Amino acid sequence: MLKGVVLPKKDKKTKESRQKKMDNHVQVVEILVADDDEDDRFLMEEALEEKDFRAVYFVEDEEELMDYLYHRGQYSSLSSSPRPNLILLDLNMPRKDGREALKEIKADPQLRKIPVVVMTTSKAEEDILRTYNLGVNSYIIKPTTFESMVEMMNTLGGYWFDIVQLPDRIREDFYR
Repeated sequence: MLKGVVLPKKDKKTKESRQKKMDNHVQVVEILVADDDEDDRFLMEEALEEKDFRAVYFVEDEEELMDYLYHRGQYSSLSSSPRPNLILLDLNMPRKDGREALKEIKADPQLRKIPVVVMTTSKAEEDILRTYNLGVNSYIIKPTTFESMVEMMNTLGGYWFDIVQLPDRIREDFYR
């Protein structure tokens, strides 16, 4: 989607400044991104790094997403595949449709507590209505520039992890 984008130079944060943030009890968040577009995954990862998220995990389709969430196959290790605090879900991916995965997540009592944000290129009213009917927490049109992706990730992170009150069981995983 974001072809030919030149990424801005990143300021290198020192180990000391990151440790200071950890000492001040900064929230630790695990985000799971399900997106089949390699360029989009790369830009999301860069944008999330700008927000200083500690852990971002990526899967390339909804079947991998469900394997990750149920700890099947290559995702069986809880240490390398922890329960995410937020799922960013693309709708239009190969093998299994994002709508099917969303329906499965929201039907499972253990998974339904995880906020799911659809990030897609689709502006179709039908997609928006259907995903909200399936229980999505937010529906976002993917930004088209790196700068707008960083801004959106900052807003998204601020909303879900600084403003929203989530159930204690989920929130306990946010802090280390």
